[in-house]
Amino acid sequence: MIPVIVILGYLALIAFIGGIAFKKSKENTEDFFLASRSIGPLVFFLSIFATNMTAFAILGSSGQAYRQGIGIYGLMASSSSFVIPLTIFFIGTRLWALGKKFGHQTQVSFFRDRWECNHIGTVIFALSAAMLVPYMIISIMGGGTVLSAISTSPETHQALIAYPVGCAIVAVVVTLNVFLGGMRGTVWVNILQTLLFLCFGAVAVAVISHKLPHEFSYYMRNLAADPKTRFLVTREKMPPQVFWSYTLIPLSSIMFPHMAIMCFSARRVSAFKQTVVAYPLAILAIWLPCVFLGVLGFATLGKIPDPDGVLLRLLDAYAPAWLAGVLGAGIISAVMGSDAHQVLALSTMFTRDIFAHYGGRERFGERRSVHFARGFIVAVTLIAYLVALALKEKQGIFEIAVRYAFSGFAAMAPVMIAALFWKRSTKWGALAATLYVAAFLLWTALMQTGHKPGDILWQAGDIKVFFINPRGDVAFWNGFMTVLPMVLGSAFCVFLFSVLTPPPSAATIAKYFNATAPHAQP
Repeated sequence: MIPVIVILGYLALIAFIGGIAFKKSKENTEDFFLASRSIGPLVFFLSIFATNMTAFAILGSSGQAYRQGIGIYGLMASSSSFVIPLTIFFIGTRLWALGKKFGHQTQVSFFRDRWECNHIGTVIFALSAAMLVPYMIISIMGGGTVLSAISTSPETHQALIAYPVGCAIVAVVVTLNVFLGGMRGTVWVNILQTLLFLCFGAVAVAVISHKLPHEFSYYMRNLAADPKTRFLVTREKMPPQVFWSYTLIPLSSIMFPHMAIMCFSARRVSAFKQTVVAYPLAILAIWLPCVFLGVLGFATLGKIPDPDGVLLRLLDAYAPAWLAGVLGAGIISAVMGSDAHQVLALSTMFTRDIFAHYGGRERFGERRSVHFARGFIVAVTLIAYLVALALKEKQGIFEIAVRYAFSGFAAMAPVMIAALFWKRSTKWGALAATLYVAAFLLWTALMQTGHKPGDILWQAGDIKVFFINPRGDVAFWNGFMTVLPMVLGSAFCVFLFSVLTPPPSAATIAKYFNATAPHAQP
């Protein structure tokens, strides 16, 4: 009961902060969605980092390290610490400048104005929403996993809080926080959440290492000495094709709607400079301990039914009850920090890019627009909750994120780059790339459910162009992940169809390239 009480108390505090933010809020969409573009440097960094640190970063990374070894850090964290700050600096700052000058609140509204498109922007919204929901799902799955595992009795192996109830608790608290506080409530909570889960890794490693019967190096040596487990402390099962494929995954970061919306909310461009410097250090503080603990879990716990819960099992075995609750709250904070931004981002896009764009604000007014946004928050969270329950026994957190969210948004990065930096890009190029990414994702999902490992999907002569790898994923050519043909194909579609179709008007090109400096004045 002690860990459960600590975590429930933390969740109550989150809901309370949302209530305070509600009292400070104004009944207009810019305040609800962007906190009136008033986010300062420290809060901006804490919030933009929290948007990326989901259950994928803590539960997913440790669970995948349990399965594949320490090389998981090289796959994701090393490339992320380099690519994400660069995208924030080169893409995020320009989005901020254009949003501040022209009033954009979402990337879809920017695309519509930049390419003089209407319904094409709606298509981009539909794909972005469809790809963001899986990311929301893994956050809810992570919350349910934490509450279920932390409340399981070691004697009876019965959970005081069942997985569906745990998912519901996290979904309700996140919904309340966003429903009441909007962007202001979300970023206020992020201050507490980010600090908590940044401290999680170091504290967890110190506590668990102290309680272990042997030193950390003892378990690593044993794993390395056994031919069956040596892959956990080497890169034997990390093919170079997979490694280079993963370097494209961080391109998804700036394309996530909640990341783009955070860029629009900054008060000054100086907030981006501090974030670029601090981001790699924060990734190191989160990913390195979690990956090491995942491998340590294999060495000390042996086989467990749910690798995504390996951190929680380590806490249960080697941490005092009260500290397990605090550390469990740290994991929950990572889960909720991103989930709140995802829910808010979907609500923002729906309200601005669908409801307001098609006349809803003129018909119902600014105040009612906020009410519609809150109703959409409840609806989309309910859908994500129901899907999370259905997927729990079928797919792990890591696989869901990489297959459907990261790969899809990474493939949309050429669309954003073309909009910001290529005058000749057109709406038809953006539409072609969007439809290509949507079709590829759908085809991939169908192939993974209808085929078994080893099946060849498309062969050209002696070359297996697409096939199902031993893990059940669609692979490309010599073992590359599908993110490679998705990104390259998307870039090709943008280029080809932009060259073949008329460019935007001279006035629009002048508006976004000639008359606009790279960084607007604060």
